[in-house]
Amino acid sequence: MEVLILLGVLFLALIVIVPLIERSKMRVSSETAGKISRWIWPLIMISLVIQLIRMMMQG
Repeated sequence: MEVLILLGVLFLALIVIVPLIERSKMRVSSETAGKISRWIWPLIMISLVIQLIRMMMQG
């Protein structure tokens, strides 16, 4: 039951947040998007390694 409540809250948040983001005048240039995307994969890999280490320490 708790999972359904959590999913419902997340769905409602998306319904509210997406239109707000679309109305905002903030636009990201392609240069800025390129700089940001360059960091995404390394950060994901670092977080996966940290999670693996945490799981190894717990069990």
